[in-house]
Amino acid sequence: MGNPVLEAITRRAEEISALGSVNETLCRLDDQAGKVLREAGVIRMLQPRIHGGFEFHPREFAETVMKIASLDGSTGWVAGVVGVHPWEMAYADPRVQQEIWGENQDTWIASPYAPMGVARPVDGGYVFNGRWQFSSGTDHCDWIFLGGMLGDEEGNVAKPPESLHLILPRSDYEIVEDSWNVVGLRGTGSKDIVVRDAFVPDYRVIPFSKVVDGSAAREAGLTNPTYHLPFSVAFPLGITASVIGMAEGALAHHLAYQKGRVQITGTKIKDDPYVLYAISEAAADIAAARSALLDNASRMYDLVAAGREVTFDERAVSRRTQVQAAWRAVRAVDEIVNRSGGNAMRVDNPIQRFWRDAHVGLTHAIHVPGAVFHVSALTQLGIEPPQGPMRSMI
Repeated sequence: MGNPVLEAITRRAEEISALGSVNETLCRLDDQAGKVLREAGVIRMLQPRIHGGFEFHPREFAETVMKIASLDGSTGWVAGVVGVHPWEMAYADPRVQQEIWGENQDTWIASPYAPMGVARPVDGGYVFNGRWQFSSGTDHCDWIFLGGMLGDEEGNVAKPPESLHLILPRSDYEIVEDSWNVVGLRGTGSKDIVVRDAFVPDYRVIPFSKVVDGSAAREAGLTNPTYHLPFSVAFPLGITASVIGMAEGALAHHLAYQKGRVQITGTKIKDDPYVLYAISEAAADIAAARSALLDNASRMYDLVAAGREVTFDERAVSRRTQVQAAWRAVRAVDEIVNRSGGNAMRVDNPIQRFWRDAHVGLTHAIHVPGAVFHVSALTQLGIEPPQGPMRSMI
C-alpha cells in the first residue's frame, strides 16, 4: 500500500518550495501553504478514522514530514508539530473530539505542552491561567493543547505536583502577535499564547501521567498500535523528522548549486576532491540519521503491536537515537554549508535558510542531549536513573 499523502505532497513540491520565502517574510505559514497541507491530508495522518483520519504507521508520517521539510523547513516543522496532536486527541473524551472534528475534520490543534499554566479546580472543571511560548502553526489552528500544573484552591501549584494537558477552543486564548521574531524557522509562526481565567471542563483535560504510562490509550479502547507508542517516541517524531528533512533540503540545494560552480581559484567543484569528499560524508551522515529515526519508530511500533510494554530503559535508548539523529544531520549540514562559499549566504539562496532553520530546530527541548544521554548511559550500565527532571524527556 502506498502513501497517498506523500504522493500528494510530491505532486505539489514546487509549490511548497516556492512558498518558503513567503512564509519567512510573513513570520507564519502563508495561507496557501496551509491549504496545501490540508488538501494533502497531512495533519490527518495520525487522526482517528472515525473522525476522517488515516491512522497511518508512524514511519509513514515521519517520511512525509521529512519530504515537506526538504522543500521548506517551516512548512515541514508545522506539519510535524501540528500533525502529532491528533494522535493524542485520540485519547480524549469523545465529547471534545466531536467539538473539534464534528463539523470539520480538517480542524487543526496547536500546542505547546510545556506546563506553564496553573489549573485551579472548580465545580465541573478548572479555571486556567498562564502564558506559553512557541505555539507553532497557531494561526492556522482553532483549538489548542496547553500544558498546565494542577493548582490548589488559591491558584498555586498543588503538592505533590501533577501535570495536565488542557484542551481549549480558539475563543478561550489569545495569540500574541509580533511574539515570533527569530533567526530561523521564521515561517512557523510559533507565537506566544495567553490564557486568562478560562474555564476548562473536566472532559477537556488529560492527566499527563496517563499519556506517559499508556493508560490513556487503553482506557480509550484504542486498538491501532500507533496509539500505544510511548509519548516520548510519538511526540518528538515529527519534530526530529522535520530537522532531518531540512538537512536533506540543504543537501539537495547544495548539490544543485555546486554542480556548475567554479571557485575563486578557478577550480571547478567537480574537480575539487576535498569538497567532493565532504559532500559524500555529509550525504552519508544525513542518510544515516534518516534511517536511524525511521528504524527507531518502526521498532517501537513493532514492540507495541506485539503487545509488549516499552520499558523505561528502551524509551531512554529510543530518545538517545532521536537526539543523535538530529545532531548528526545538522552537523552534516554545517560541513556542506562551510564549503558552499559566500554566495550561499545570500538571502535569495535557499541554502542559508535551510541552514538557519535546521539550527533553530535543533534548539527544541527534545533535542537537548545532556539529560537524555546521561539517562540512557545509566540504564545501559544497569543503574536506576534518579527521579525528577532528568526523566522528563523520556
